[in-house]
Amino acid sequence: MDKIELIEPSLEYGDDIWAFRAEILEKDAVNEDQFAGCMSLDKCASAAEWINICKLRKSEETCREVGTTVPSDMYLAIRESDGRLVGIIDLRHHIDHPILGTWGGHCGYSVRPSERGKGYAKEMLRLNIRNAKSLGIEKMLVTCDSANIASEKTIIGNGGVFERTIDVDGTEMKRYWIDCRTEE
Repeated sequence: MDKIELIEPSLEYGDDIWAFRAEILEKDAVNEDQFAGCMSLDKCASAAEWINICKLRKSEETCREVGTTVPSDMYLAIRESDGRLVGIIDLRHHIDHPILGTWGGHCGYSVRPSERGKGYAKEMLRLNIRNAKSLGIEKMLVTCDSANIASEKTIIGNGGVFERTIDVDGTEMKRYWIDCRTEE
């Protein structure tokens, strides 16, 4: 796997964000959770609109303007060797919310279909654990559909400790906790 870094969305990556969106829509058309961790990328009319939403969601004062009560940070996973967007991951500042505290968790992530199976999700989550630690989050709730073996391996590979399985509208979801205090 090539080295990646997590950076905030910017117009510099606008074309790649839009290409990422198109690839997800094409390759994951039947997956109802196709944009996990990407907020409203599927509903936006442009990369610029989505980037603006990401900026508004960063703050407690402005996140309500875009339909949420929980501030969050969005990150693009950029491959350093060629500057390509390989994934998107978010970080919710807290999970004091009925959905987030039950099955949404502190973060969600999506890897570009053409870049899957290369270890990017595991590295994205590892880097995001560092971000959580810097926000003062000691333990991070990360969940996955019971059928999503790749996501489960990503979580376990980052120290996720299984808590329990819950039913969410007929879908079995696994809850894992990651101790952010141990991340260097």
